[in-house]
Amino acid sequence: MSDLLIRNIQTLVSCDDADTVYESVDLYARDGVIRQIGSSLPVAAEQVIDASHMLCYPGLVNTHHHLYQVFSRNLPEVQNMELFDWLKALYEIWKNLNADVVRLSSLVGMGELLKHGCTTCFDHHYVFPHGSGDLTGAQFAAADELGMRFHASRGSMDLSVKDGGLPPDSVVQTVDAILRDSADAIDRFHDPKPFAMHRVALAPCSPFSVSADLLRESAVLARQYGVRLHTHLCETRDEENYMLAREGVRPLAYMERLGWLGSDVWFAHGIHFNDAELRLLADTGTGVAHCPISNMKLASGVARVPDMLRLGVPVGLAVDGSASNDGSSLMEELRVAYLLHRLHASKNAPSGYDVLKMATRGSARLLGRDEIGQLAPGKCCDLFLVDARRMELTGALYDPKSVLATVGLRGAVDCTVVNGRVAVEHGRLAGTDEERLAYDADAVCRKYLNR
Repeated sequence: MSDLLIRNIQTLVSCDDADTVYESVDLYARDGVIRQIGSSLPVAAEQVIDASHMLCYPGLVNTHHHLYQVFSRNLPEVQNMELFDWLKALYEIWKNLNADVVRLSSLVGMGELLKHGCTTCFDHHYVFPHGSGDLTGAQFAAADELGMRFHASRGSMDLSVKDGGLPPDSVVQTVDAILRDSADAIDRFHDPKPFAMHRVALAPCSPFSVSADLLRESAVLARQYGVRLHTHLCETRDEENYMLAREGVRPLAYMERLGWLGSDVWFAHGIHFNDAELRLLADTGTGVAHCPISNMKLASGVARVPDMLRLGVPVGLAVDGSASNDGSSLMEELRVAYLLHRLHASKNAPSGYDVLKMATRGSARLLGRDEIGQLAPGKCCDLFLVDARRMELTGALYDPKSVLATVGLRGAVDCTVVNGRVAVEHGRLAGTDEERLAYDADAVCRKYLNR
């Protein structure tokens, strides 16, 4: 049994059902679960944090990432490409992935997420080159080393260039091999219990790189095992035109016919849905992971997030791959999302607090995790602390619920706690030599890119 007591929290923004904001409170957690929130709690604990002058928030939840892309970001030759050309160019690098590259890129990407207040990460890994090793196992090992709550995907592609898809032959697999590996990943790593640190989803890459058979059979297998489904959808006009030419229907109608709607499904991006499609998403509880920075860098468009929220579509926030973002800070996405929709939707845009809840409660809903994304008794002790005395927050704390989105936070948070354990302390990864990690990762990255 382990317990944690955080004393004297100046302001705690809970994101609970009542949108409670506490002042001058303690938080007590045992075995990774919050047991009490209140003033001057009469308890003792193995570990005590003095949070005087601190703001406390639920841990942010990242609903779509490609951690392996940390080692292919900021490459000048692809900086001005849009999605299809960008993918074709980068597949020539990604086809050389191996377990060491995936482990170290995951450590770097998850480390950055943790340092900016993110406590749960879903990673959409779909590139499995022949003979590359245990990539999923390497990711879970990285998450465990850092103390991050991690959802992996057994992603997949079965259509290469010769089949009319985008990836090279060396990174696609047969449907049978994918389904066999998917079942094995679930058996090895998926923990369905509440408060689990490990989960698995099935996530074929996108309609233009996988077959109808793979999408249909993945949905059947996921529901047989009780895991969630994820893919990219409606990210670009090119995708829309591709599906109209190949299938004669828009992307969402194609996914609907293959069983890909429901509260166990969420799509990344969802930029180009029309009015009827948004209503269908709302009616079926199908979710969308909003990736504002990536969408801007690839010039893909602006997702209709204000309309989604108004209709009741489940929406979460996401970083997307580091090669289409060049970073792994969900905290940065908060402010960009807020400003982007203020620009495009004006008075109908989500408030700063709406965006925070999108990154906490909304994201937790996409992952099927009611026990994360909020701070309340009986929920996971996943949170972060920020010193309210920071110069950059001076004069900005009249509304602590919105400040992370409206003003933003530049630099690392002061403390991140996951499952009741400190993962970031004084703005640094706890128990991890950051300089050594950066050195090792850079060496492997250079070797990987030089192939």
